[in-house]
Amino acid sequence: MSLLLSVEEALRRVLAEARPLPAVAVPLNEALSCVLTDDLTALRTQPPAANSAMDGYAVRAADVARAPATLTVIGEVAAGHPFDGKVGAGETARIFTGGVMPAGSDTVVIQEHTTRDGDKVTVQKPSGAGRHVREAGIDFSQGDVLLAKGRRLTDRDLMLGAAMNYPTLTVHRRPKVAILGTGDELVPPGSTPKPGQIVYSNGFALLALVRNEGAEPIDLGVVGDSVETTVAAIRKARDAGADILVTTGGASVGDHDLVQKALAAEGLNLSFWRIALRPGRPTMHGRLGAMQVLGLPGNPVSSYVCAFLFLVPLIRTLAGRQDIALATSEARLGRDMPENDERQDYLRATLAGGPDGLIATPLPAQDSSLMAPLAKADCLLIRAPHAPAAAAGSHCVILKLAL
Repeated sequence: MSLLLSVEEALRRVLAEARPLPAVAVPLNEALSCVLTDDLTALRTQPPAANSAMDGYAVRAADVARAPATLTVIGEVAAGHPFDGKVGAGETARIFTGGVMPAGSDTVVIQEHTTRDGDKVTVQKPSGAGRHVREAGIDFSQGDVLLAKGRRLTDRDLMLGAAMNYPTLTVHRRPKVAILGTGDELVPPGSTPKPGQIVYSNGFALLALVRNEGAEPIDLGVVGDSVETTVAAIRKARDAGADILVTTGGASVGDHDLVQKALAAEGLNLSFWRIALRPGRPTMHGRLGAMQVLGLPGNPVSSYVCAFLFLVPLIRTLAGRQDIALATSEARLGRDMPENDERQDYLRATLAGGPDGLIATPLPAQDSSLMAPLAKADCLLIRAPHAPAAAAGSHCVILKLAL
């Protein structure tokens, strides 16, 4: 019997104790991608009064039912500058877009349909009531629920929230996610690696993934293969109030894999550390008090795929989102596939349109260290444990990489 945990059970354990973070009030311009804790009700009516949709003349429809009709101009109305008078029979007020409709008027004749001579304007075409008028409340009314609890706020939602007259919004606090790279061999981009060294890359993808999910990243950089420096970085994450600590590399139990030892020294409550997953078998999860810990493999593809499968749903749960599960799609295989072993495969694949829908073609190179194929991939093609051989054209299940 396999000692490896299934992907489904691993995700269940990761999310088992995760709950939406507390509510906080944030300025409107800091609320993008946050999740509302309550329904948002309009505090005002928009527009609050009938106004003109065009530049022209505010008139009584009865005066312009037939044309030509000559009227006397008694005033002017600009946006933000209402006219205090009333438009009576045979009268009109010059009005500009956004100007409040004067009392007595019920339609706007656009300026292109008029000629003017001093305080007299002649309407050249007849018009009915309500033309080019935006009625009060045509957008929304005070008390309308326009944004629902649980909604992840978009840029358009922020525009609406501002129009509803909210300077701040009450949302779930953004999860704080600390990212820590480990390994003596890692050097920063721009370096000249010495023999045995490689350029650190995992953290840049993970930090971007965290930002893309609307969480707050904490970059802990890279530490060498030392229990003492790893413990110091773990404590730094806790002091920063991280909700999640993500480590890359060193999560196994080899002589140079020190992350588990450092975490154990800090009191880690280990949930699991091996999954029936390719790439990413030595993935680890546990808790350090209130802080969740995900120990990802050091290979770049393994690190990214495991973050995609486990970190993204965890962030979404803490953020209070409704769309926690990653949505799978149906496709057809672009080439023959052999039978699978005990691990669930997530193959990097490209997508193309076909006569029967999407065609997912696994890239020829699937080694977990290869970043160029990962960057080229459009999706992860899922192969279940012990899946039988499948011919090109067979149905398959994919996870699109674009979140």
